[in-house]
Amino acid sequence: MRRSAAVRGKHVAIDLGAESGRIIVGDVTGIDVVHRFPNLPVKIGESIFWDVLSIFSEIKEGLRKAFRNYPGQIASMALDTWGVDYGLVDSAGMLIGNPYHYRDNRTDGVPEEIFEKVGREEIYRATGIQFMQINTIYQLYSFARQSPELYRAATRLLHTPDLFNYWLTGRMTNEYSIATTSQLFDPTTKRWSNELIAKLGLNPKLFDEVVMPGTVIGELLPSIAAEVGAEKGVAVVAPACHDTGSAVAAVPVTGGRDYAYLSSGTWSLLGIESPEPIINAKSYQYNFTNEGAADGGIRFLKNIMGLWIVQECKRYWDGKGMELDYAELTKLAEEHGPADFRIDPDDARFLKPSIVSDSMPDRICSWCRENGEKVPDVENPSQIARGVLDSLSDAYKKTITMVEDISGRKIEELYIIGGGSQNRLLCQLAADSTGIPVFAGPVEATAIGNIMIQQLALGGLQSYEAGRELVRKTYKVERYDPAR
Repeated sequence: MRRSAAVRGKHVAIDLGAESGRIIVGDVTGIDVVHRFPNLPVKIGESIFWDVLSIFSEIKEGLRKAFRNYPGQIASMALDTWGVDYGLVDSAGMLIGNPYHYRDNRTDGVPEEIFEKVGREEIYRATGIQFMQINTIYQLYSFARQSPELYRAATRLLHTPDLFNYWLTGRMTNEYSIATTSQLFDPTTKRWSNELIAKLGLNPKLFDEVVMPGTVIGELLPSIAAEVGAEKGVAVVAPACHDTGSAVAAVPVTGGRDYAYLSSGTWSLLGIESPEPIINAKSYQYNFTNEGAADGGIRFLKNIMGLWIVQECKRYWDGKGMELDYAELTKLAEEHGPADFRIDPDDARFLKPSIVSDSMPDRICSWCRENGEKVPDVENPSQIARGVLDSLSDAYKKTITMVEDISGRKIEELYIIGGGSQNRLLCQLAADSTGIPVFAGPVEATAIGNIMIQQLALGGLQSYEAGRELVRKTYKVERYDPAR
């Protein structure tokens, strides 16, 4: 497989985010987005689901365009998605129901129920994962309790990228970086935490083979290949299937300095890279997470709510007829100047989708009233957008201080990758708040990192460092220095 694939020079990144999906063709030195599509959750009653059949249909449409536009040139493909969500498969290999969205309310109060069975510290020692009610552990426990008949019919748990990889290749695997987001995986042994699974009364047979980033899962199924016009022998590779893992692979570091990364988008994921998990009293106290990295190591980080808050505010203002795009919102925020209020971006009220009677601007105001902050005007986009961005930059400063305290490292540079790297105001605010230089870009870090891992797997790159060197040389990275 590798010999036939190696003569082809292009790779396909299937990059699925919480708002949209992209099918991208290229190599580390250049990419072409051939297909984009919205990825919108579906609400049925009080539950929120992912429309995985529609997503898979869009994946195939993107692949058709990729193979039509680059005939005979594509060696492999790899798929990454957001973390924690999953599908259950029965003994016939069929999906049991629609996968839930991590913002669904079925996990409300579930962490506290689990802590009565297994203590918080014990869970953290076993998994090293940040406590968030969206984690797979709470979703699965809730499902087993609420739908016991369906749960008993399940024979495998496949996280979202694992499910799509199964549909593409016919092979069920669990990839390392996405498995770590479950809070059911031991990052030290790199195996499922069977003791924790047993204590929670979950079925250990749901958790099977774990593969590392860069593993060739198999070839594209003949039926799919015929449908999308693919040549024979196209490999399906597991990148870091958690999108942040692939994004961090493309951080354009220069080496020799202690740096932190910030993957900025719907979420803000800020941390450092480590060859081994960092699980100690301080990491537990500060609620940091140890997630799998593309090189088999660890992304030691904190999940901070990100631009989702601005997105939900925009949705409210759009409904009021204001219809400002993100660039206009950012300009208004910059012209407004420093905000006279701050919020805690990680407050639970900001996690769930807002509704007309409880909009995101309303929630911001309620937080301010409860915490003695000046209450902004819900109809003033410049004031609220600037307050959110100022609050995020403050959160970045606090998080870097925590990283330094836990790790003993002095962070000298911050690399911002992903969609948030385009927000010039946020990048400058981050530099000002942290007091260190910020390097912003590349925007498409996830797809670039995804493709980089494919090239490493198929022998097109000699090392991780060589891939990052190419990223530095190829893509625009803008520097922001702290204001003096």
